[in-house]
Amino acid sequence: MEETGALIRKRRATISTGKCVPLKQVNGRSEVDESVNGRSDSGNIVTKRNVSDLPSTTSKERKKRINVPSDRQSCHRLQESLLSSASGYRNYRGVLNWCVVMLVLSNARLFLENLLKYGILVDPIQVVSLFIKDPYNMPAACLVIVSNVFIVAALYTERRLSVGCFSERVGLLVHSINLSVTLCFPVTIVLMLKSITPVGGASALGVYTVLFLKLYSYKDVNKWCREMSHAKARSLARSLSCSSIPRSRESGQDYQVSYPGNVTLRDLYYFVFAPTLCYELNFPRSPRIRMSFLLRRLFEMLFFTQLLVGLTQQWMIPIIQSSMKPLEDMDLPMMMERLLRLAVPNHLLWLIFFYWFFHSSLNFIAELLQFGDREFYRDWWNSETITYFWQNWNIPVHKWCLRHFYKPLLKSGVSKWLGQSAVFLASAFFHEYLVSVPLKMLRPWAFMGMMAQLPLAWFVARFLRGNYGNAAVWLSLIIGQPIAVLMYVHDYYVLHYREGSAGGGPE
Repeated sequence: MEETGALIRKRRATISTGKCVPLKQVNGRSEVDESVNGRSDSGNIVTKRNVSDLPSTTSKERKKRINVPSDRQSCHRLQESLLSSASGYRNYRGVLNWCVVMLVLSNARLFLENLLKYGILVDPIQVVSLFIKDPYNMPAACLVIVSNVFIVAALYTERRLSVGCFSERVGLLVHSINLSVTLCFPVTIVLMLKSITPVGGASALGVYTVLFLKLYSYKDVNKWCREMSHAKARSLARSLSCSSIPRSRESGQDYQVSYPGNVTLRDLYYFVFAPTLCYELNFPRSPRIRMSFLLRRLFEMLFFTQLLVGLTQQWMIPIIQSSMKPLEDMDLPMMMERLLRLAVPNHLLWLIFFYWFFHSSLNFIAELLQFGDREFYRDWWNSETITYFWQNWNIPVHKWCLRHFYKPLLKSGVSKWLGQSAVFLASAFFHEYLVSVPLKMLRPWAFMGMMAQLPLAWFVARFLRGNYGNAAVWLSLIIGQPIAVLMYVHDYYVLHYREGSAGGGPE
C-alpha cells in the first residue's frame, strides 16, 4: 500500500488504520516494525524509528543487536544478588518499614501485658506533686527567680569594666565570686530545705547550671572585645562607640552592635533566654516569626510531655519497683533480667526526651526569639565512635566546651588527650551535680559513668569500625543509662523508704 510505504519513511511509526497505538518494545524492537516490514526477528531489514521509541542504549549496542541473532532466548546476564555488597543496592526502605512494624507490635504486646498486670497507673496530679509538695510553698520556683541577682551582678561588673572603673584583676575576681556563688548557692538551699522535691531541685539546679555556663561565656567574650579595643583604641574609637547604632536603625539597614554597646540589660537577657550557651555580640537572626512552625513545635512539646509522663508512670516505675528486691538480695540473674526489662522503656523515653528538648523546645524558643542558628544537634545516630557521639548529640554544650574550655587548655600548652580528659571530667562533675544534690545523697554513679566513656571511647576507636562501632555506641546508650538509674533508685530507696517501711516496698 502507498500509505504503508509512506509510514515506513516517517520518523514515528503508526498503524495504517489511522489509530495511534503505543509501541510495545520487545527486546529493542517494536511490533509495528515487524508488521510493517513483514520480517521475523531473524531478518536483517530494520525500519527507521523515532529515537524516543528506542531503549536507552548506545549506538554501538544498537548496532550489535542488529547484527546478532535475537536475544529472546537469552534471559540471563552477569549480576550480583541484591543483598550482596557488590551489587550496589541501597534501597532498604521496605526492611526499615518491617523493623518499625515489628517494633510497634512487640511494644504493643508489652503495653497490653502491662495494662493487664498493673491496670492504669497514669495520674497527672501525681506529676504536680513531683515538683511541689505544697502549692503555697514553692521553693524551687523562688530559687529560679533569685537567679536574676547573679545576672544583674554580671552586667554591673561588665559595665564597670567597660568604663575603666574596675581593673581586669578586680573584674576577674568579682566574676569568679559571682560564678562560684551561682553554683554553690542553689546547692545550699536544696540541701537545707526539706520542702524541695528531687524533681524540683533538679530543675532549679539545671537552670543554675545553664546560667553559669552562659555567664562564663558572657565574661569571656566581653574580655576578648576589650583586648581587641585596647589594641586598636585610636583607629576604632568611633566604630566602637554606641552612637552609630541608632543611625543604622534609621537607615533601615542591618546594624552590627559593637563593644561596649552590647553591655545592656536587654542584650544580656536576650542571651539568657536564647537557645545557646555561647555569647556573641551579633547573633544570626531569622527575618520573621513563622506562626505555623511555632504552633507545630508547641503542639509537639505538649504532646511529648504527656507521653513522657504516661510512659514513666505506666511502664518504668513498675519495673523499677520490682527491681528493688533482686538488688537487695544481690540475685545476679534476676538483676540482669530487670536491667534488660528496664533498658527498652528507658531508652525509648530518652529518645522522646531528646526530640522534645533539642528539636521541639529549642526550636520553639528560637522561633519565638528569631534566633537564626538552629543547629542544636547533628547526626549522632550515625556515630561510629564514642567521641563523635559526644561531639554531635548536644551542640550547644559541645560549642561551649570547645570555645571556652578545650581550646584555652590547648593554648596554655596542655596536650589534646589531657584536654579531652579534662572535658569529660568537667562533664562528669556536672552530671553528678545534677543528680546527687537533688537526691540529697552523694553517690559516684553518674561521675563514674561519664569517666568510663574515656576507656570505652579508646576501645571503640581502636578495635571497632563502621557498623560495629555504631552498634557499640547504641549498646552503651541502651545498657549504660539503666544501670545508673537502678543504682540511684536503689540507694534512694534504701535511704528513704526501707527503714521507714520495715523492709516493705516503696510507698
